[in-house]
Amino acid sequence: MTLSSTLTKAPSPAGASGTGGAAARVARRRALLNWVAVHALAIAAALFFLLPFVFAFLTSVMTDRQALTTDYWPTSWEWGNYGKVWDTPGFLTWWRNTLLYAGLGTVLTIVSSLPVAYALAKFRFRGRNLALMAVIAMMMLPPQVTVIPMYLFWAKQLGLGGSLWPLIIPMAFGDAFSIFLLRQFLLTIPKEYIEAARIDGCGDLRTLLKVVLPMAKPAIAAVALFQFFYCWNDYFGPQIYASNNHEAWTLSYGLESFKGAHHTNWNLTMAATLLVMAPVIILFFFAQKAFIEGVTLTGVKG
Repeated sequence: MTLSSTLTKAPSPAGASGTGGAAARVARRRALLNWVAVHALAIAAALFFLLPFVFAFLTSVMTDRQALTTDYWPTSWEWGNYGKVWDTPGFLTWWRNTLLYAGLGTVLTIVSSLPVAYALAKFRFRGRNLALMAVIAMMMLPPQVTVIPMYLFWAKQLGLGGSLWPLIIPMAFGDAFSIFLLRQFLLTIPKEYIEAARIDGCGDLRTLLKVVLPMAKPAIAAVALFQFFYCWNDYFGPQIYASNNHEAWTLSYGLESFKGAHHTNWNLTMAATLLVMAPVIILFFFAQKAFIEGVTLTGVKG
């Protein structure tokens, strides 16, 4: 066999690199298909929850006429719809009232619920199990059962009707769900930390503030988000106490009035809805790590 024939039969470097590139492309395509197959259910669920927001956003930037048609893509992007909603009389007042209700209510709930949860988790006293059963019973009690006597007390006896104070003040006395959630987390804190603090001369209050509070930040974040979202989206409470006073309306109740006034302007209704939802979505996006960690750890020990 001659040298020339041997060189002719040998594979060229270019052909080898081409074969390797094709194999790499096939491997990447196969890996992508495997990823899609494994996460198909998650992708479908994500689209299921995402598409309504996409539809609401696209409708919010349409014209009044196009919003009533079956055309899903805006022919012209009307960003001024958000300005029209923001300039609606009373909209800024609804924002201020909602921030006051959600912010102050969340702070009062944490301040009042944490000491109770700490006592139920770490103290040994007569009637502790009975107190825990009472907390769980209050969690199971629908608010509609107590709405009439509570309304008579706050609105008729104290004269606080037409305001949000009948909804804010009770949060200063604790919330059953928040107490239970915090207690479940505090049970996971080793008692050696608390005993060491007491040996160093810390009282119960100082132990709570210096030792327990820093370790309970994930649970506190979870409870704060739960309470903030509840107050932000609350419609039933403002309807009962503040419906007769426009200056005390919240975003959830004001949005219903806005929708009634603009029932044919779906673009403005969708823009108002997105403006109401935006703060809680942004808040959860930045706090989701602490929220998920707190919810997960609260179920470690019962």
